[in-house]
Amino acid sequence: MKPKILIPIGDAAEALDTVYPIWRVIEEGWDAVVAGPEKRVYHLVMHEIPPGWDITRESPSYHWAADIALRDVNPEEYAGLFLTGGRAPEYTRYDPDLMRCTRHFFDARKPVAVVCHGAEIVATADVIRGRRLATVAKCRFDVEICGGTYVNDRCVRDGNMVSGRTWHDNPYFVGEWIRMLKEQIAK
Repeated sequence: MKPKILIPIGDAAEALDTVYPIWRVIEEGWDAVVAGPEKRVYHLVMHEIPPGWDITRESPSYHWAADIALRDVNPEEYAGLFLTGGRAPEYTRYDPDLMRCTRHFFDARKPVAVVCHGAEIVATADVIRGRRLATVAKCRFDVEICGGTYVNDRCVRDGNMVSGRTWHDNPYFVGEWIRMLKEQIAK
């Protein structure tokens, strides 16, 4: 059986934050399992800061189907977790099944990758106290108020968690996450 990697999404998940790790998992020959609050198609978005702007502009992007609803996920079946960014974590962090799954990966010390607003998920799950975490600057408050240390870097590894700020950091922290998964799967 191929190892399964869990990738939760929701409407307004950032496209590059989401699609790049899905393809990397598939390239390794593993099963990228996309989960959502419901098993349905979700609307991804593209985030960028246009020249001269101080804030992010959001544009429509691809659509992606969830393979499974979060309530039906048994996290014990998965080798790793990728928490994507975009605005989806603003509401998925209130999903009790996503919290259950997220806590499982930390309790079991399985590899977890976090990018951008995915920091809101680990903050809400209360699994970052005393940990270092990279995220987009506007999520710094979430990290610090929940006991973590915000780091402005493209790849920050702290135990079983690796993080990056935005999709611009994918080439740096996703590679580290893949190495962590290979170690986990070899066990």
